[in-house]
Amino acid sequence: MRRVITVTVINQSGVLNRVTGLLMKRQFNIESITVGHTDQPDRSKMTFIVNVDDEQKIEQLVKQLSKQIDVLKVNDITDKSIVMRELALVKVISPPHVRSEMNSIIEPFRARILDSSKSVVTYQVVGHPEKIEAFIELLKPYGIKELTRTGATAMTRDMQKIQSPQLSILKQ
Repeated sequence: MRRVITVTVINQSGVLNRVTGLLMKRQFNIESITVGHTDQPDRSKMTFIVNVDDEQKIEQLVKQLSKQIDVLKVNDITDKSIVMRELALVKVISPPHVRSEMNSIIEPFRARILDSSKSVVTYQVVGHPEKIEAFIELLKPYGIKELTRTGATAMTRDMQKIQSPQLSILKQ
């Protein structure tokens, strides 16, 4: 089962190494990892996507990560309402006679053309990892020359309770 774990840490040298070392020691395979600054300059947020079948292993991991000196907060946000995004850059072989066809394929994905040459186009696409996978699959027949992905980053959604005279609903 795919799990999404976020870890807020003190932004200093060696923290990433210690956190990933703990995951490695516990034999978690990291499918994706992103790290970046938060709104506070002395803090960073890590987002891990790991595959784990045992629920107890995840609970144990969360507890062990929480005990790390530089770790401020750990959350398993897998079962929560979340926003998740990833960015991919895809360089595709694109002779002039197929460009309009390719543009119609990429349009629903809201991909952008970042660079183009005589026979190659580089696209940027942002979205849920499954959207990125679908985009890549559609471009494979044209010939992917190069591909790079950032890994997913995620956060929980804020839920607002709206009072209505008839009923109360949750709005996301």
